[in-house]
Amino acid sequence: MRLWRSVVGKVWGTIILLVIFVLFVLTIFMLEFIENYHVDEAEKELTQLANKVSVILESHEDQSLARSITWELTDELTHILIVEDNDTFWNSPIEYENVPHLEFEDIAKDPDLTSVFTNESKISKRTNLDDLNDQVENAEEEVLIVGVPYSVSENVEGAVFISQSLSAVHETTKHTTKYIIYAAGIAIVLTTIFAFFLSTRITYPLRKMKEVAQELAKGKFDDQVPIMSNDEIGELGIAFNQMGKQLKFHINALSQEKEHLTNILSSMADGVITLNHDGIILITNPPAERFLQAWYYDKGMNVHSGEELPPEVMDLFQHVVNTNNEQLHEITLQGRSWVILMSPLYNQSYVRGAVAVLRDMTEERRLDKLRKDFIANVSHELRTPISMLQGYSEAIVDDIASTDEEKKEIAQVIYDESLRMGRLVNELLDLARMEAGHITLNFEEISVPQFIDKINRKFQGLAKDKQISLQANVHLEENHYVVDPDRIEQVLTNLIDNAIRHTSEHGAVSISVEDNESGLKILVQDSGSGIPEDDLPFVFERFYKADKARTRGRAGTGLGLAIVKNIIEAHKGKIQVHSKLGEGTTFSIILPRIRLNSA
Repeated sequence: MRLWRSVVGKVWGTIILLVIFVLFVLTIFMLEFIENYHVDEAEKELTQLANKVSVILESHEDQSLARSITWELTDELTHILIVEDNDTFWNSPIEYENVPHLEFEDIAKDPDLTSVFTNESKISKRTNLDDLNDQVENAEEEVLIVGVPYSVSENVEGAVFISQSLSAVHETTKHTTKYIIYAAGIAIVLTTIFAFFLSTRITYPLRKMKEVAQELAKGKFDDQVPIMSNDEIGELGIAFNQMGKQLKFHINALSQEKEHLTNILSSMADGVITLNHDGIILITNPPAERFLQAWYYDKGMNVHSGEELPPEVMDLFQHVVNTNNEQLHEITLQGRSWVILMSPLYNQSYVRGAVAVLRDMTEERRLDKLRKDFIANVSHELRTPISMLQGYSEAIVDDIASTDEEKKEIAQVIYDESLRMGRLVNELLDLARMEAGHITLNFEEISVPQFIDKINRKFQGLAKDKQISLQANVHLEENHYVVDPDRIEQVLTNLIDNAIRHTSEHGAVSISVEDNESGLKILVQDSGSGIPEDDLPFVFERFYKADKARTRGRAGTGLGLAIVKNIIEAHKGKIQVHSKLGEGTTFSIILPRIRLNSA
């Protein structure tokens, strides 16, 4: 079945059917022609023989002699009947096997044959002598009968009838048919060989084109169709190869363009979601996928790919499609703020979808809040000293203080508040420089035990005043480290001062220094009041105080821990805080090892 579906089978079948049809038609016409030709020739011969017999009968007065001469003219295929009248007729005396014996009754029954007497003209007829079954074995065999009139006397007309079997003609036709069949078989075989050769020549390039096309479908563009001729098939092969080259060029261009677009989308900090006209997600980049996964997680959905949009985004999409205008919306999800800008996508004159750009505005919102809080905190921190400066200066101007002691006391308050304002401004400037990356570190190698002992002795007086135990424990394999001693002293001073300030009488503060796989580890622990759990994430922010009432006295400016964090980060280190309310607080510092030449 596969052969008949192929081009080779179709070409071969078409040629074979055409040859068989032509041979069949030619055979029919040829056999008809051969048979008619032999019958015509036999008719001519019988007519000539009948004319000779009629001449013999007319030219001899002795009819018996004429008839004897006539019987000599017969052969094994012919039979002669001489009819003088309805009652007088003679048959050739010699009877041959398979030669039809013609009787006068046969002539009398056939009006066509009897017309030779009335019309006095020659008559010939092909017929089957069915009534000769008793005389002839093959009674149904076809015979040719020729009748020629002759003059018996002036008023009597007779006729000579000669019959001849057409078996020889039919035999010749059979032999001719056999030879024609042999010739047709040979022609069909030769035609088959020729057809297969021709179809193979035609279909081989087509098969190669099919193979190359299948390779092209698999993405292999290097195969080419062999050019074996300069005809239309060869030109088709050349065009096919050119098409493959152009297809490879365009596929590579599209792949590069797609890869370029994918790289751009993947490297974008903003999320991108492309939607079709039905709101189905077509393209997303990693930030957009993180946004969708966060939304799925927030809604308790187990969706691994962007199959569904948040209702807010879908409403925004519908509004964009209906109005053909871009829309802006902000969503808060999992504690993060996302701004979504959605614009319509056009396909010539109609909207075919939309593209949404998602920007994570969490940091911007946080910075904006910090800016507002910073202004509020600075204003709050400066309001009290400025009010006090204003009030006490007015007291001096109005000469309210009458004694020198009162004047001195007022001046001392003004001086203390001015120092406090100056300290606040200086710390603000230091913090601003640190956060801007303008901090300068002066690295040098120090002896850590001596450095810690110095700081410990510095705070012993303050600790004794508050009846607090202050201890330092140093356990190091390597005593020398490279740091900026002034900045690290500033860090430890701030941490120890805070620890003593928030530790009640008979409490304890300890400084522990030990080796760590990452470098130097410093712990500042106290047994003070501790920090509430809700306040722990914000202790390193500017102006943040666990004391919400912002009590004065020895409370700091709220900038110390922010400065501490920036100094540690400038050393490429880390600082963490752990605390439990009523049990104390622990600040842990990790300082990496630094080589002096690289510092």
